[in-house]
Order: sequence, then structure tokens, then C-alpha cells
Amino acid sequence: MVDSYKPNWAPENPDNAFACDVLKGVQGGQEGMPPCTAMVRKAAPAVKRHSLTAEEYVEGVLRGDRMILSRAITLIESNSSKHMILAQEVLQKLLPYTGKSIRVGITGVPGAGKSTFIEALGCRLCKKGHKVAVLAVDPSSSITKGSILGDKTRMENLSREKSAFIRPSPSGGTLGGVTRKSRETLLLCEAAGYDLILVETVGVGQSEITVRSMVDFFLLVVLTGAGDELQGMKKGVMEIADAIMVNKADGDNKKKAQMVRVDYERIIHYLRPATEGWQTKACTCSASSGEGIDEIWQVIDDFRQKTKESGTFSKRRKVQTLEWVYAMVEEHLRNVFYQNPNVKANRLSIENAVGMDKLSATMAAQKLIMEFNKGQKLI
Repeated sequence: MVDSYKPNWAPENPDNAFACDVLKGVQGGQEGMPPCTAMVRKAAPAVKRHSLTAEEYVEGVLRGDRMILSRAITLIESNSSKHMILAQEVLQKLLPYTGKSIRVGITGVPGAGKSTFIEALGCRLCKKGHKVAVLAVDPSSSITKGSILGDKTRMENLSREKSAFIRPSPSGGTLGGVTRKSRETLLLCEAAGYDLILVETVGVGQSEITVRSMVDFFLLVVLTGAGDELQGMKKGVMEIADAIMVNKADGDNKKKAQMVRVDYERIIHYLRPATEGWQTKACTCSASSGEGIDEIWQVIDDFRQKTKESGTFSKRRKVQTLEWVYAMVEEHLRNVFYQNPNVKANRLSIENAVGMDKLSATMAAQKLIMEFNKGQKLI
């Protein structure tokens, strides 16, 4: 008979109605098996990833190797000074192979169906022989500073396409999520042979206009019931859109979407065109059913042909590159200012004086600038 005992939480003087017993442990082997001995497992030796040279990065990207392209983007996104030097060397060598794509920025309020539309458009174009790269900006938490980066999971069908590349990136708290690194990532994708770059930005509403400075065509995705005509005219983001797409135009919502499209066409009539020589279009689409996808692509293709013929296409890109240069200069000067030892030493006391109403904002700014100028060599 197997030895057993009542557990310590059993009632006193239990009768046959209490049927819970605990079996005693077995010493040594059991059922003819030898006794088990503790096994000390050694951890597998860590395999160090091979560090690529600038030439290996360049060759891999030009070859269309998505693994090396991903590593090159990671290199670009790194804040390490060592990585930044290598990243700029790689970018400089790839620069002659860039600029051959159409860059499309896609924005809209959260829930407008941007990711669903991108997947539908991307799959359609991949089947037509295009190479599509998606740079999806994911919002970063203002508290934890982390991002989910789940766009690859949401674009399940597109991620299976061999001619597609999806790269989610954290917004890092920047407006629209577009930063210097987003621009350089775009150039890497162009060098890898992708002829359509789709930049999905964080939907932050009326103030998201940063993406305009890095794309050729700007698409605003809207929904029905977003407000009356006057509210639509107040939205600054509409003034920079090359096309406005009313999404989810299917089922019972299709008729309403058509009415909203007519309203937007009326609004567009009173707005200055976002691109010289191009009239902003309004259209409807159902990303889930695919209806209207081909029409949207036709609008984008017409835009490219018309602006290239007029010279607006190349002119805008030159202006964007110069804006990029000066934006990086401003970023560098800002970092130099706040990393200055005198500014760092006096910043807290000046902030406290402002908080206690002992110092005006203008005087505080002048004091910080004076601290920065101490020790600076005058040219």
C-alpha cells in the first residue's frame, strides 16, 4: 500500500467524507528507473554578431538584402558616436543610388485605417512588379518612452511579400514622428531598389505637418462624421495635402462617404493648392474590400508625371534637402548649447528663479546665453 498522509489544512478528526491524501515522496529511483541527479547545465557560449564594414553594408543594400538593409537602418538609428561615423560613411557611398522612388506620406487621425490602406495598396503594387517599402512610425509613450512597434503584425499579408519591406520605428516624442533618422532610412530604402516609399506617420491631428518636408506626395486619410465644412477649412493639415481620401466607404457607410467626398471637394476649391501646378483631389476608398485602391494609385502616378514634366518634382526635393541641412544645423547647435558646462551649471538656479517669479522669461534666456558665451572664442 502506498504511504500517504492528511495535509495540515485538513479538518480535525476527518471522517471518510474527506478524501484528500498527500502521497509521500519517493526516495531513489521509481519503477526500475535510476535515481535522478541534479544536472548542471552550462550556458551556451554567446555568439558575437559579425560587425559589418562600410563596404559590406553598401554591397548588401545595393544587392537588396533585407537583412543587411535592416542592420543598416539600425546603424542609422543608433545614437552612438562610433555608429554615427560609420553610418554617415555608408550613407555617403549610397547617395548616388537614391532619389529614384516616389515618396508618399500618409497621415490621418488614429483609427482612420492608415495601416489597412497601406497593406491593401502595397499588396496590389507588389503583384504589379513594384518594390514597396513602408516606414511606419509608432507612437512612443510619454511615460515609459517605449513603443509597441506592431505594424508588421498588423500588415500580415504585406509582410509576406518578397518585394515589400516594412520597418516600424518609434516616434521618440517628435511631432509626427519624423526625424533626421526617418529621412536617412528613406534614402537607404531607395538605394535598395524600392520604387515606392510609404511613410505612415503618427496621427496627431491638426498640427502634423512635419512629414510634408520629406515626401513628394502627401495623402490625408479621413473618416465620415469628422466635422462640418468650416471645421474642415480650419485644419492646417488639409492645406498641405495633395489628396484627401475618405476611407471605409463600404456597406451602409458608402453613400455617406460619397457625400463627405463632395464636401471636401467644395472645401478644396477655397484652399490654395499644396503643390504648384496640381489641384488637390478628393476620393473615396474601402481599404478592407479594395474598392478605390487602383484609383488612388492612379492619382499618385498622375501627380508624379505632371510634376516631373513641370519641374516641380525636382525643385521640391532640392528645397527639402536644404531644409534638412539647416534642420540638422539647428539640432546640433541646440545640443551644443545645452551640453555647455556653464549652461548646465546655472540652468537649475535660473529655472528656479523663473518659477519663483524673480526673473522674467526674457531675462532668463539672456542669462543662459551669457553663460554659453563665456569662454567661447570669437571669430
